[in-house]
Amino acid sequence: MEFIVPITGNVKHNITLDPTVWIFDDRRLDLDIFFTKEFVERDEMEEYKEKMGKHWSREIMEGNTFPPTLKSEKRYEKDKMLTASFAIVVEPFIKNAEPNAGAKTFTLITKDNEKYTYPLAESANILFKFSHEGKPLREDGPVHALFRDGSNKESPIRNVQAIQVD
Repeated sequence: MEFIVPITGNVKHNITLDPTVWIFDDRRLDLDIFFTKEFVERDEMEEYKEKMGKHWSREIMEGNTFPPTLKSEKRYEKDKMLTASFAIVVEPFIKNAEPNAGAKTFTLITKDNEKYTYPLAESANILFKFSHEGKPLREDGPVHALFRDGSNKESPIRNVQAIQVD
């Protein structure tokens, strides 16, 4: 099975997505908490500023050394990547393909040639699940499509192989 998802059609740039590298992407969403009340939508720029502020304050207070707490934080992140289920929002990838002015919809195409069509504006509400309990979706992947509201959490669109922008 190919582990790539091409974005083709009415776009300026055909893009090939590789879901196996998304585990390292900061935009990934932890599905173990995403559909719970504990999940809080985050602003990436604010989060970046907050991290930089904390790092700067730590350097001022402790000097340019890395205290032992950083090692344990990295270990926790590594363990989480090996055991959690993750997804990523589809919207930035479609935006990077730059749909042409006439493009109105995008279609998810599965291995069995089933097609699911949505308006381009809905791309922010569709997640691609790429990892289940720390493992890539080898059997019925490379990705599963989930709705942000969780309405198809139990029965996602499986075997998504391509995105066609129309």
